[in-house]
Amino acid sequence: MKHTLSDRSGYTVAASVIGLGLFASVTPSPLYRTYSLLWQFSPLTLTLIYATYAFGVLAALLLVGGVSDDVGRRPVLLAALTGLAGATVLFLLADSAAWLFVARGLQGLATGAAISAASASLLDLHPHRDSAGVAITNGTAAAGGIGLGILVSSSLVQAGWEPRLLPYIVLLVLIAAVLAGVARMPEPVEAKGGFRLRLERPHVPAVVRRPFILAALAVLSSWSIGALFFSLGPELGAHLFHSSNVIVDGIGIVALSATAVLAQVLTGRTKPWIATSAGSLALSAGIGLIVVAAATGSATPYVLGSLLGGVGFGAAFLGGLRALVARIPAEHRAAVLSAFYVAAYASLSLPAVGAGVVASYISLTSTFEIFGAAVAVIGLVVAFEAWRTRPRHAVHRLAEATPLKAAA
Repeated sequence: MKHTLSDRSGYTVAASVIGLGLFASVTPSPLYRTYSLLWQFSPLTLTLIYATYAFGVLAALLLVGGVSDDVGRRPVLLAALTGLAGATVLFLLADSAAWLFVARGLQGLATGAAISAASASLLDLHPHRDSAGVAITNGTAAAGGIGLGILVSSSLVQAGWEPRLLPYIVLLVLIAAVLAGVARMPEPVEAKGGFRLRLERPHVPAVVRRPFILAALAVLSSWSIGALFFSLGPELGAHLFHSSNVIVDGIGIVALSATAVLAQVLTGRTKPWIATSAGSLALSAGIGLIVVAAATGSATPYVLGSLLGGVGFGAAFLGGLRALVARIPAEHRAAVLSAFYVAAYASLSLPAVGAGVVASYISLTSTFEIFGAAVAVIGLVVAFEAWRTRPRHAVHRLAEATPLKAAA
């Protein structure tokens, strides 16, 4: 008889699924330059390959985002990880750009299904049902997966031994390990019916609409900078550092992800609206430095901007997510988190596609300046909105404290 894991171990496995999904999403990134030279496709084609992944994620969230509320978390996670393994095999076999389109599309579909069910599982399986702890785990797993994915894949590519194969072989091993864990996870949801594939409009119950708006604003500001980095960051890094080393080229993404994880740990218990507002300000300042780097050709403000932008990314994203998960009714967990990730991946995909298209017509640095300035403005707007829509009791406490200070 198969041994079922404890809730605590199942919680760790669910977090691993989120980290693995984001790890897999950036594994091909260090190889795109090699692919474009080998198969002679344009930067616009590369942008469309990226878009295929992003829209695959969105399609999965809209089609199956709430399915695990009906059929259970584990069946959805098993199917999603199997799809992720299939996509990885397609990357191994790829011999043209057409294979990349198919592999990225399948990878996007699998990732969308996985992160929705895994995020809901975290809420189900946390030993103390601590929504703040769940949000910290979710955010750090996602940011950590991105940073480790770029670092590991870049290192394997730079090592030079079968660079088009080794990153995917390592990824397959990781998928197999997590798949084995998911097969033994406890199932926290009682199945209510069979699987039905249907297009679902993102639905957010009235009780969580206000925190959902804050979370959506936070993810708009934080993931927009991620969009710029994933689509143009390695190219900009190569330009600023005058390097052909893929590890050096990806240093901005690694720096962004590392400080994002650190910020999430440090702000994990701060009031969500404070974390979102302060994080968005830091994000705007960071992207401002990166715009300066693009305009001047200097690597120093690029690194500093990546570090500061990562702090803002982590704090703003986690602040919004914490405000949301604390209020989601149990029966709507997968559906609401699916709607949240629809907002996240729309923020990640649309700016990246736009920037990639624009970069086909004007210089890389000019594109980064234009889109970076736009992201900085979005961050300022989100910071103001987080402050303006802060909970009423926070306003009352501020008002009550003022006379006391005057009397003192």
